[in-house]
Amino acid sequence: MTTQVALVTGATSGIGEAAVRSLRDQGFTVYAAGRRRDRLTALEGERLIPLELDVTDDASCVAAIDRIIADQGRIDVLVNSAGYGALGAIEDTELDEGRRQFEVNVFGPFRLIQLVLPHMRAQHSGLIINVSSVGGKIYSLLGGWYHGTKHALEGMSDCLRIEVASFGIEVSIIEPGAIATEWGPIAAENLERTSGGGAYAADAHAVAASLGPTSPISHAPASAVADVIVLAATARKPKTRYAAGTNAKPALWARTILSDRSFDAIVRRVTRQAGSKLAGRQEVEALQT
Repeated sequence: MTTQVALVTGATSGIGEAAVRSLRDQGFTVYAAGRRRDRLTALEGERLIPLELDVTDDASCVAAIDRIIADQGRIDVLVNSAGYGALGAIEDTELDEGRRQFEVNVFGPFRLIQLVLPHMRAQHSGLIINVSSVGGKIYSLLGGWYHGTKHALEGMSDCLRIEVASFGIEVSIIEPGAIATEWGPIAAENLERTSGGGAYAADAHAVAASLGPTSPISHAPASAVADVIVLAATARKPKTRYAAGTNAKPALWARTILSDRSFDAIVRRVTRQAGSKLAGRQEVEALQT
């Protein structure tokens, strides 16, 4: 049986790195793609091939797919895991920052999809896994630009799925909840910088508190998402969507049963509670020291 070949973007940290190792352990030949050359060197071994790739650079995307086809003659699984979230009030966020999030989270993944589809059609097989977020179905305070990218990723993935079904190609969406990766602290830092000193400062501090390393909100490990990616990649008939992490399913369920106004109220309440809990914890720690 031919060893299956997978390309995983965003492989130098978090969910992408965990997925690379899990897929390799399941027998895949994995191309671990990312921008950070220093971290790529650690992703080399049997059936594990580091690949420098910037999803916002078209020449880089073309070269990456050409390299895999030249090496392996096929590509069976594309895992679009690269992505980031720079949170901030819609009013405060520079348009260039908003555009960059769409470039990384939407246009980059779909450019790679355009490039792999001719090869998957020729094979009459293939699986595209787009790592979205519960944020592709729900929304949060001061996350407008980020949620916009994830809602777009999900909508385009749904359209793609019915476009390519007749060619034997499957499309699955992974929807992680809160995951313990670099994403949260970086997003919190960006949020404070963008909206921490203006009209939205109180909300910015509360949201940042829910995302930082000392957040009172439970975060699942990146391996929980990697396990779901492997589940999709090895399934005879992959599901169209997989929730990942301990709080993903409750969040998605709440969105389906609550009205918009009710969900709005819960989002604000949970965010403020997280901020209050963290402030109380920090006050206790300060008194103890």
